[in-house]
Amino acid sequence: MLNEIKILIVDDHPIFRRGLRQVIEADAKLKVVAETENGVRALELIENLKPAVVVADIDMPQMGGLELARKIQDKNLETALVFLTMHNDETMFNAAMDLHVQGYVLKDNAVSDITDCIKAVAAGKHYITASLSEYLLKRSRKTADFKEQTSGLNVLTKTERRVLQLIAEEKTSKEIGKILFIHPRTVDNHRTNICQKLDIHGTNALLRFALTHKSELAG
Repeated sequence: MLNEIKILIVDDHPIFRRGLRQVIEADAKLKVVAETENGVRALELIENLKPAVVVADIDMPQMGGLELARKIQDKNLETALVFLTMHNDETMFNAAMDLHVQGYVLKDNAVSDITDCIKAVAAGKHYITASLSEYLLKRSRKTADFKEQTSGLNVLTKTERRVLQLIAEEKTSKEIGKILFIHPRTVDNHRTNICQKLDIHGTNALLRFALTHKSELAG
């Protein structure tokens, strides 16, 4: 059929794969070209069959879904990846989003969500099960806060940025003073100024901030 969306199913439970295939292929625009039980075989099938969408579980033998996502990225394979999983877990959700997984659907919602999800990601969009929207909102807020804090680094002087960079390397004021040829008390003054400029408060808060933004400080 013209404009048919080709799909690969990856799950280590044969009965679930069979049921999922029936749900997907009930839509005439969707075609399951293959199915397999693990990420290793899935990677081979992706390279050979070039499906538009891969629907995969996260927990699988030999190679799980997260590792499969990394391999797809490393090989620059042009396929959209959807996780269909039991994991209603924020940490796992964020790990998937960090790997640019386009779809995340809970197995409890498979019948109602999976065909819409496949069509969405095949069109270059993202699709997340509605019950996980809170995780997505939290993630968006954290990203916005991170960008705001990063842009705040621009208010620091060159020396203050260098001090913050050395703090990120977990250097003491005495060690920083030796590296920059300044007195440790001067380093402490720089620490105070940095905290005031970036509105950082609390014990070890400056160190945590420096470690979080270590890559930006090195840039």
